Amino acid sequence: MHPVLGRLGGAVAALLLGAGLLVGGPGSAAARAGGTAAVPPVAGTLKAYEVDGVYSAGVSSGGYMATQLHVAYSATFDGSAAFASGPHYCAQNDLGKALNACMEVYQDLQLATLKQTTANWSAQGAVDDVAGLRGDPVYVFSGANDSTVERPVSTALDDYYRHFGADVLYNKSTAAGHAWISPLGPNACTVTADPWLNDCGFDAEREFLGHLLGSVDPPAAAPGGSLIRFDQNAYAPGGSAKAISMDENGFVYVPAGCANGAACKVVVTLHGCKQGYSYQGFGTRFIDKAYLNEYADTNDLIVLYPQAVPTTTLDNPNGCWNWWGYLGDPAYARHGGRQIETIMGMVKALGGGGSTPPPAGTLTLPSLDAEDGYIKAAGDGSAPAVGTLEGSYGLALGRGTDGKSNRSVLSFDTAAVPAGKEITRAWVTLTRSSGSGDPWAAPAGNRLLVDVHRGCLGGCAVEPADWAAATTAAGAADIGPFTSGSKASGDLSAAGLSAVNRSGRTQVRLRFEQNQPGTAYLFVNRDTRATLTVEYR
Repeated sequence: MHPVLGRLGGAVAALLLGAGLLVGGPGSAAARAGGTAAVPPVAGTLKAYEVDGVYSAGVSSGGYMATQLHVAYSATFDGSAAFASGPHYCAQNDLGKALNACMEVYQDLQLATLKQTTANWSAQGAVDDVAGLRGDPVYVFSGANDSTVERPVSTALDDYYRHFGADVLYNKSTAAGHAWISPLGPNACTVTADPWLNDCGFDAEREFLGHLLGSVDPPAAAPGGSLIRFDQNAYAPGGSAKAISMDENGFVYVPAGCANGAACKVVVTLHGCKQGYSYQGFGTRFIDKAYLNEYADTNDLIVLYPQAVPTTTLDNPNGCWNWWGYLGDPAYARHGGRQIETIMGMVKALGGGGSTPPPAGTLTLPSLDAEDGYIKAAGDGSAPAVGTLEGSYGLALGRGTDGKSNRSVLSFDTAAVPAGKEITRAWVTLTRSSGSGDPWAAPAGNRLLVDVHRGCLGGCAVEPADWAAATTAAGAADIGPFTSGSKASGDLSAAGLSAVNRSGRTQVRLRFEQNQPGTAYLFVNRDTRATLTVEYR
């Protein structure tokens, strides 16, 4: 991904997924002069309150993250609002798709594929049960002058949520540019410019909060609660927020009523790119002008404002939330996503149900056909070469008619294993395509071994060096003889279970323990892909 960004060059680096990236432009004459008084932040920590509901809201990259939180943890989140963004997993871990399908619409964003991926992840336990989205209130906003995330992308988000039975209110009636919409916004409605807070002549917060909550009381004339600045490192993996492109500072607005024990709801509110606290001195402008703290006081809302920060590299120079898989996080849109889990830790600390783990169960993963393959070599491993008959016969194992010994490599995306779960058992299942002789009997007692490797054995696509490459757990299981149908391996050893990579690829190499003295082989995986089944608790 990152070499692609490098090839796209500085112009795209400047463009990269900003919350509106033009600068300059007139301010809005209609905006309230100065708005309400900002609440100065005070240092503190997150503590638990009496929380009876959790919602997400965001703009641009923050809109994508709001949707990711809602879909990944629909058992915790009761609804979501997204300004100027698109459907869940739109980028599919691909920067090109992010730019060309999920912002502008040069490419098809493959909505049917996105819906199916969500359903698959739900079945696998990689996101909460999609049944949890049914009936949830969702607010979608798209402005007619938004050329950063174009109208068809937000329309796809509307379609996506309706597919899963959510109750969607879609506002596409204004001429807004790319921005968070607020009566306190200093910009005119049609502008796409710093600070990406636009006044469109209506109260968008009343509209979306009313939809999420059923109804809302009028806002306070000025915020009267506390804005607490807390350390986000405490919730980040390894204690380093910057390592996942999050700021060390986060903020939470707590009304006096909530602090005094009233039952309150949490609204996780996510800024867009270039709107984070530490982005070039942006400070608390998003927090001050989003017009949520005023509603928080009169409606018993705790507003959590997590903060993203730019990287010093081209991974995320504009301080966007991770919605395309930057910094090598393949789980960014599901359980285990580094930013998602960090925010969930904050929600849990506030008492918002974040302690509920993904359900225990079983996950069956098909191998990734594009990365599977086999390698043939002389008995001593010399002159290895990638086999070419996979499309015709399948993956070869054993000694072929050419006298070469064959080993096969399978690739699995095991980032779908739910975070926080202990892997208790795992095994590989193969389906036989054809064969000749009995490779388990040549020599007698031969075993078909399962080597497990954390990550890829070099490149993820099969290559000659995979024949003899060292693996994380050699001989972690074996597969007994079978002449037709499917056969499961024994359970992976403890070393094999430890080798399962929760953040990306796990590769499995299949090899016979001893080379056959004559022709004896089998082909697998021609019509039915191999699977890796993982049990967890």
